[in-house]
Amino acid sequence: MENKCAIEMKGITKRFGKVVANDSIDLSIYSGEILALLGENGSGKTTLMNMLSGIYQPDEGKIFKDGQEIYIRSPREAYQYGIGMIHQHYKLVEVFTAAQNVILGLDDEKLDLAKTEGKVKEIASRYGFDIDPSMKVYDMSVSQKQTVEIIKVLYRGASILVLDEPTAVLTPQETQKLFRILKNMREDGKAIIIITHKLNEVMEVSDKVAVLRKGRYVGTVETRNTNPQALTDMMVGHAVMLNIDRPKYEKPEEKLIVEHLTVLDQEGVKRLDDVSFTAKTGEILGIAGISGSGQKELLEAITGLYPIKNGSIRFVREKGKEVELMGLPPKRIRQEGVGMAFVPEDRLGMGLVGSMGMTGNMLLRSWRKGKGLLVEKKEPEELAKKIWEELEVVTPGTNYPVRRLSGGNVQKVLVGREIASQPEVLLTAYAVRGLDINTSYTIYNLLTEEKMKGVAVVYVGEDLDVLLELSDRILVLCGGQVAGIVDARSATKEEIGLMMTQFVTKEE
Repeated sequence: MENKCAIEMKGITKRFGKVVANDSIDLSIYSGEILALLGENGSGKTTLMNMLSGIYQPDEGKIFKDGQEIYIRSPREAYQYGIGMIHQHYKLVEVFTAAQNVILGLDDEKLDLAKTEGKVKEIASRYGFDIDPSMKVYDMSVSQKQTVEIIKVLYRGASILVLDEPTAVLTPQETQKLFRILKNMREDGKAIIIITHKLNEVMEVSDKVAVLRKGRYVGTVETRNTNPQALTDMMVGHAVMLNIDRPKYEKPEEKLIVEHLTVLDQEGVKRLDDVSFTAKTGEILGIAGISGSGQKELLEAITGLYPIKNGSIRFVREKGKEVELMGLPPKRIRQEGVGMAFVPEDRLGMGLVGSMGMTGNMLLRSWRKGKGLLVEKKEPEELAKKIWEELEVVTPGTNYPVRRLSGGNVQKVLVGREIASQPEVLLTAYAVRGLDINTSYTIYNLLTEEKMKGVAVVYVGEDLDVLLELSDRILVLCGGQVAGIVDARSATKEEIGLMMTQFVTKEE
């Protein structure tokens, strides 16, 4: 039996000033199907779905539901048409329960908490969710918070669900559980759209794949009739090599030594508890863990941005001389001649000045002479232009404020600048988050180039497939503690996934 068309978008165009984010796009979405929406950064995926969910309105084009033209002027109106979007960054009130968050914003006559809890349990049972309606959000895992967001839109009657990067912060086990739930919803006749960059997951869970390129619709293919390489070629418009080289550095030596590191947050809660490891020259040390396991605090503690209670952080100079970094602010670390670069998780709050352009942000770094991509000594304007070209930053110019760029383009500017500083230790937090597959592989290759120059690279990532392919060793954090350090060449994704949620003793 052929599935029914749930939503049809015809000739959808959206402009932001002179930028055409969506250019006359036609897209059909069917009930009882999972559609993956693919495209490079700036291809218009999220913009298109934001119009479907009522956040934006199209400048041109029409949207049809069941053959009738509809006008969606707000997320509330989108719900009236059975459309709900689950965003990558959850919009929950931490001190409320699951049930309270589900009914938040609904009309007063519907605010019956006991009735809501019963309906939440009914929805959970129907699709396979595991959630306690009375649990406070601040006690929930990332996966449970996502569950609340999905149940929230189902509670409001959504039959068309849009999920933006739904697996970005999930363990492999949580991802598989989510996929089972999505398939259950598909069997129930829901139309599901997933925005993602993870091609292996596209192949596993979707029925069809729609591809956008530079704001235009390229086409829709059935998943069973395609493969990751073909999809990448559709997205980029030319062939892209989907492989990560992992050459071996001949004589790695200790460059950064962290011992018994313990840090507390402002409330006195331990964020890192007795963490010890070494980062070596000519090595990429991957760091895995579910969101909030201490990754952010670890990198910020090493760079002098987070107060430390106990422990030692030592930088090893030539001839084995060591510099103790614990307690030193970033300026003192630089004055000590420690060559350290940092790509933080907070791009604009900690990494770049949003009101400045690329050129201005290059001035925030001092450059050393070197050879190779992005490490030559250049005047700030020349360096900005080089990064613009090499990483294909989408911007009107190098003096255009970076806060007006897309998240992916902001990331390109920051990564390019930090690599250009020719560091001895390169710390990266989610270096490819929000980047399309083409640029992601460019970044992977840049990190590998840095490694083969003898740089100690620490890579905090969320895609375990990439961590296993890119890293030499992987340190797994669980609840602020080291659950183990494994050889990336022999470890499995399932093994690391278990370590992320429970302590498993591993020998380095």
